[in-house]
Amino acid sequence: MQHADNPVDWYPWGEEALQLAKRRNAPILLGIGYAACHWCHVMAHESFEDPATAEMMNGHFVNIKVDREERPDLDSIYMNAVVAITGRGGWPLTVFLTPACEPFFGGTYFPNQPRYGMPSFQQVLAAVSDAWETRKDEVLRTASELTQGLSQRLAGQGQPQAPKPALLAAAAQHLSSAFDARNGGFGGAPKFPQPMIIEFLLQYHLRTGDQHAVQMAEFTLRKMAYGGIYDQVGGGFARYSVDDAWLVPHFEKMLYDNAQLARVYLHAWQITGNPLLRRIVEEMLDYVLREMQHADGGFYSSQDADSEGVEGKFYVWTLDEMKAALGGAADLLSKYYGLTEQGNWEGKNILHVPQEPDAFASRVGMSAEKLAAAIADAKRTLYRVRAQRVWPGLDDKVLTSWNGLMLAALAEAGSALQRTDYLAAAQRNAEFLHRTMRADDGRLYRTWKAGASAKHNAYLEDYAFLAEGLLALYQSTFELRWFTWARELVELMLRLFYDDRDKNFFDTSYDHERLIKRPKDLQDSALPSGNAVAVAALLKLSLLTGNSRCWDVASEAVASMTTAMGRAPQGFGCWLSDAAFLLSEPTEIGMVGDPADADTQSLLEVVRAAYRPYAVVAVGEGPAGEVVPLLSGRLRTAGRATAFVCHHSVCRAPVTDPEQLEAELNVAA
Repeated sequence: MQHADNPVDWYPWGEEALQLAKRRNAPILLGIGYAACHWCHVMAHESFEDPATAEMMNGHFVNIKVDREERPDLDSIYMNAVVAITGRGGWPLTVFLTPACEPFFGGTYFPNQPRYGMPSFQQVLAAVSDAWETRKDEVLRTASELTQGLSQRLAGQGQPQAPKPALLAAAAQHLSSAFDARNGGFGGAPKFPQPMIIEFLLQYHLRTGDQHAVQMAEFTLRKMAYGGIYDQVGGGFARYSVDDAWLVPHFEKMLYDNAQLARVYLHAWQITGNPLLRRIVEEMLDYVLREMQHADGGFYSSQDADSEGVEGKFYVWTLDEMKAALGGAADLLSKYYGLTEQGNWEGKNILHVPQEPDAFASRVGMSAEKLAAAIADAKRTLYRVRAQRVWPGLDDKVLTSWNGLMLAALAEAGSALQRTDYLAAAQRNAEFLHRTMRADDGRLYRTWKAGASAKHNAYLEDYAFLAEGLLALYQSTFELRWFTWARELVELMLRLFYDDRDKNFFDTSYDHERLIKRPKDLQDSALPSGNAVAVAALLKLSLLTGNSRCWDVASEAVASMTTAMGRAPQGFGCWLSDAAFLLSEPTEIGMVGDPADADTQSLLEVVRAAYRPYAVVAVGEGPAGEVVPLLSGRLRTAGRATAFVCHHSVCRAPVTDPEQLEAELNVAA
């Protein structure tokens, strides 16, 4: 839709364009990007809006434009091709295909004039067109060889083997060696938040008592929260930092980042009790509910980096703008947020917190409480002033998988923080997804936008992320419909995506559109691996239902990835958490009682007082036992709400007293 007014004759991916390429015997120019991508906008402005460039494209190619977020299968296949060709990838992704959709050349951003050591886009178009016209046999041979290489199994996956505790210890040691002790995070610039790795470190700490693991996690989360990567005024994290100190963000905000980070900040708060971490959780989720939510309950995909065609313009401040907004408080707040006359980025200031608030309060002779009140008041004012600016573009499509991630974050936070508004938002989101993204046969759609029907066959990550979100929602509300839907999705996931040969999952269903390859992305990227999240859902559902097949499939999938986890832990954080789950002694908590009653609530407060990554909880009585097997046959003791704690399918004596339950859970832990 962003490219609708280009002079380029763009087609969506589909039969019309693919058949046209075959009839014309013309190569396909495939452009893949996403709405919040800054360099996609640059290339569009420089080249796709240029009549001369468009004339070359239209004359020599069939031009197809794809949103990578709607079609992750195409993005995965052709990104791997470009990485194989050039050694690097990114967006915008520019790939040249034969009429049979086999890639033979590609790259990322190409400028409109030769610079950065790259040819101009017109030079690329001319060279590719000449090769197609004069050396077609060579081009077709290259395309065939490249396609065959893409079809090979994941290199280095190795022989399946059950994970052992040494795998987790080696991963933690690897992360320690890559840890940036000055700024937090792992490695250098550009620096990404990597919530899957931080989550693993938190779980490793719980499992082993390793203090360094939780210190690395908390330090990283604190540094990120004080950096420019975090929107100090409106809440929410940008996608990544271009420097190694979290100061200069790539300003787009993605739903999936904030969903994952809200969850990991919540878990870190549950472990450490650090109030900063809780504040960031609430600011993030408040931001999402305020700016990223459709009226019917779905969550939008992203906010752009650009406004008025300028990257970051919406978010940065000059000292004069700060003074005009805050008046007499400007001097204090400018110091707190590190503002200077010359600025810290292109003559403007990215707000950040260069000194810990307590130390800053001491330096300026204020109490911490008075400083906190001044900051809160200033943020409200700055938000009102900033809201008068031209807002960044909003990608208002709704994606099932990303909504599943946010559903889980809201459900867990609503329960742990006793925020009924978060739980209500989670309920509305689940209802929206059930109403909008579920077909009559129970299968899912990938994407929806207001004014149009949901479309595109859903992917593994859609089923897995949504099932995880629904299980979190069930364990926060104990409404049986969410458990029932989660189980339905897992059953569909096993039928549609399971690879019985490799004992893991394909990204596309067995009856998906036929492509040059059936993709299977096993590593974490900015999103957790769909395979790894599928395993997490299987493990939890197994504990709630007693379904041994779910456990066995999950165990085999983890075993298939043990070698890869050992070789590159940073790429497999979600898998490492799965391995830790398998190596733990999981706890099943069946609670007989009405979730709304005071005696049930007092028992639930014990369960929710801590982060318990290897535990599941089911609550209900009567008909609930017919739906959730963990509750089947359970009865109250002396008419009181009663908890049954089971450990490796061995159950301890039922308890009705919160202190007794805490003791039982401590034994189980």
